[in-house]
This record gives sequence, C-alpha cells and structure tokens, in this order.
Amino acid sequence: MPKTHQYEVDVTWTGNTGTGTSGYREYERAHDVSALGKPVIPGTADPAFRGVPERWNPEELLVASLSQCHMLWFLALCSQERIVVTDYTDRPSGTMVETADGSGHFSEVVLRPQVRIVESEHVDRTRILHERAHEMCFIANSVNFEVRCEPVVSTAGE
Repeated sequence: MPKTHQYEVDVTWTGNTGTGTSGYREYERAHDVSALGKPVIPGTADPAFRGVPERWNPEELLVASLSQCHMLWFLALCSQERIVVTDYTDRPSGTMVETADGSGHFSEVVLRPQVRIVESEHVDRTRILHERAHEMCFIANSVNFEVRCEPVVSTAGE
C-alpha cells in the first residue's frame, strides 16, 4: 500500500471593504494563507486581475512550488551521491495563457537553477541529477503543462 501525505492550510479572505462582493470593483483580492506554526503568506490576485503587486498571487506560488520541489530533490540526490553543492539559486518563470472566456492555464514553467559544486569532475553527473530531480518532483508530476529545466553548473573555482 502506498504512503499518503495530507497537507492542510487555511486561506482567509481579508478583502471585504465593507460591502462584500456587491460589485467586481467593490472588494479587494487580499487574503492570507496560513498553517499552524508557520508565518502567514499575504496573498492576492495577479495585478492584471485587480490584485496588488506587494502580495503573492497563486500563479507566483505555483512557479515557486515547482522550483522548490526541484531544488529539494536535486539537493537530496547530490547528497546521496556525495556531490557537494555550495550554492543554488533559481529564477524560474511561468507562462499562463488567458482564454477568451477569462479563464486560463499555464502552458509552461522554465526552471533556471544556477548551481555551484566543489569538484569539477562531477559537473556532468550534476546535470544528470537535475534530470532525475525533475522526474522525482512531486509537484512537476502533478501538473498538466510542460516544466523545463535549464541548469547552469559551475565549480567553486569558476
């Protein structure tokens, strides 16, 4: 029997400006994402949909989740193979297509991890481990759009 894992969060709308949803422009898209014992994430809609740029929107959080999951798998795989990673950054981007009826979907997310490792003889293997991390990523395995990874690997001396 496979293991299962449950994830629970609270999402609370905080954007009632006094008249609720009496009109499309009459309420804020502000909300809080929280979970027991964790800091609150201030959420909103994308600014294109009346959100504010100072808060996180669901689309950004989806892109961040894909990046985080890939990174965590990659670091674990490197650790298992005794490849020492000393630095990891990513600047992922996602493309969402809005349809005529106002709905939409993501068409792709591109991960761009920049990784620094200690030993240059592991550069090729490190690139392969990025592919393996992508295959293992829980979040990437759960979406119905392409997730590409364009890693850059360097060594401590570069």
